[in-house]
Amino acid sequence: MTNQPKLLDGAEPAGFIQARHIRIVAGMKTKPRLAIIRSAENPAGDQYLRMKHRHGRTIGVPVDLYVESGKGIIKRIEQLNADPNVTGILIQLPLKEGGELTNRALAAVTPAKDIDGLGPNSPYEPGTVKAVLWLLAAYNIDITGRSVIVGQGRLVGRPLADRLEAAGHEVVRADITTADLGALTRTGDLLFTGTGRPGLIHADMVKPGAVVVDTGAPSAELDPALYERSDLKAITPNPGGVGPMTVASLFDNLLIAAQTTRATP
Repeated sequence: MTNQPKLLDGAEPAGFIQARHIRIVAGMKTKPRLAIIRSAENPAGDQYLRMKHRHGRTIGVPVDLYVESGKGIIKRIEQLNADPNVTGILIQLPLKEGGELTNRALAAVTPAKDIDGLGPNSPYEPGTVKAVLWLLAAYNIDITGRSVIVGQGRLVGRPLADRLEAAGHEVVRADITTADLGALTRTGDLLFTGTGRPGLIHADMVKPGAVVVDTGAPSAELDPALYERSDLKAITPNPGGVGPMTVASLFDNLLIAAQTTRATP
């Protein structure tokens, strides 16, 4: 039987984090509250919303959903910023109104409540970046080699590249328009993809011994044939890889926000 690469399943480490969250919330006199604002109907958003509501219920944290559009999104953010009962605010991306409103919405969230870490002055590490690094650490994956990051979106690619570069790692940035993408991805000791393009990374686009992390949702960006390559070090399943860790990391930021608020005179 052919050996397969190690699966970086996020469910188990996310479960340990969730158990820690249960203990933390149980010891709080005032429970934190998460507010989520959405506009667009999209499968990835719906999937993550269900996961966030489930995590919140399990650890005892209320999660409120607000469906808004246009200027109503900014008005709702302002109301939630001013509400002392709201600990964290999350904008469920993408917004159907597009990039300009998205930029305004993310910037409008008060930094202390920006648990997704996407605003210009947020004190929190972006949720998906934190999730990826936690997942790799959970499986003792060495990240000191060359990282090739395909996709430079605001949720994953760009902040992940910034984070790794800031830590002194070698990073190569790419996207779906990069010429001869396969030649570039084959140079990566670690390959991260987050473009929203299903099946983008084919089996011949990854070097032997590489670690492959798919952050795309809801559709997998990895060719199924990659999972049959016994010469890869590790690979994430999709679903079940980065997704559970992303939800856990967002609630971790929420609990940090709650503890910071409680400690502030």
